[in-house]
Amino acid sequence: MENVHLAHASAGGSPVVRGDWLGAEGKPTLLLYGHYDVQPPDPLDEWESPPFEPAVRDDKIYARGSSDNKGQFFAILKGLEAVMQSSGALPVNVKWAIEGEEEISGKALERYLKENKEEMAGDAVFVADNNFPAPGLPAVLTGLRGLVYTEIEAVGAAADLHSGTYGGAAPNPLNALAWALAELKDRTGRVQIPGFYDKVIDPTAEEMESWKRLGIDEDKLLREEIGSESFFGEEEYGVLHRSYARPTLDVHGIRGGFVGEGPKTVIPARALAKVSMRLVPDQDPDEVYDAYVKRVAELQSPGVKFTVRPISLDPPVKAPMDGRGVQAAARAFKRGFGRDPVFVRMGGSIPVMSAFQSALGVELVASGFGLPDDRLHSPNEKMDIAQFEGGIKTAAAFVEEYAG
Repeated sequence: MENVHLAHASAGGSPVVRGDWLGAEGKPTLLLYGHYDVQPPDPLDEWESPPFEPAVRDDKIYARGSSDNKGQFFAILKGLEAVMQSSGALPVNVKWAIEGEEEISGKALERYLKENKEEMAGDAVFVADNNFPAPGLPAVLTGLRGLVYTEIEAVGAAADLHSGTYGGAAPNPLNALAWALAELKDRTGRVQIPGFYDKVIDPTAEEMESWKRLGIDEDKLLREEIGSESFFGEEEYGVLHRSYARPTLDVHGIRGGFVGEGPKTVIPARALAKVSMRLVPDQDPDEVYDAYVKRVAELQSPGVKFTVRPISLDPPVKAPMDGRGVQAAARAFKRGFGRDPVFVRMGGSIPVMSAFQSALGVELVASGFGLPDDRLHSPNEKMDIAQFEGGIKTAAAFVEEYAG
């Protein structure tokens, strides 16, 4: 492509590699995203071939980054190359950006987008950093949950105290934390923060109908993947609805006091809990965080002071099914893989996607060409050659469909 250049985000960080092709006058501009950083290859002794020397075995490419995310972004570039070779030009304008901090949740790209809004202006961003929900079944994302991640510190006495001497008189931060955490969510899975659900947007009937095509075996999901005897959560919603489109609140860890071998009858002076909330459209992370802080303060016990600290606040992302880019991607997947995609939401959070929407206001088109068994972040990561080739065809088809 023309005008390829290396751009560094401000305030340090890994470079953002940028390229443009802007020869389609009067046509929309498509942004393309990928990341060149990868997870560490350890443990090395579990790799069947060197992790940074791609090896082809049984029609699969084995290497670190083959699926996450170098292979997927390379498929997009090869698709555009094919269109250029056959037509001499692209049917849309293209700007691509590849970053190097996705795996560490860095902020280099986010800063770059905010500081270069005019240069990065476009109509939609195509992100291929995901996988099919099942072999042979493409998917286009219509939403991603956001994240509010916090820690609560509870402080009682000035120092740890002997429970025999001070028990019954001294405040206990661990008890106080337990009482407060229990009040934040009830036994049905309903979050007990005033206003928490006020802006929640339910999925459309079309989305929910599309989920049925996933063919999820709920018993297998429960027994083999979760490894439990029963699901938990708001029973008025189905399992996929809870996983994709309902907000959550979960405690991830509690630290404090004595947990070693044998007895130590101590009343701890301090205790700490990690708590997160997954958000769905149109919840605002700042509003949710403020309401959460207020609710935690209301749950303080006498003699114990709570301090809430934010660790991460990322907004949810929505990509309506009727969007121009989403519909173009659906047609492109049909051409590239011979099957209509399903429209799904993702329960996890991908901060870079919300960064594109918040900084540039572009439509998000999120999908991917990988498979569930690609062993991302694990030894022997791979990408099926058939998926790579299908990704090339899909990328070529997408720019044509989006232009139309």
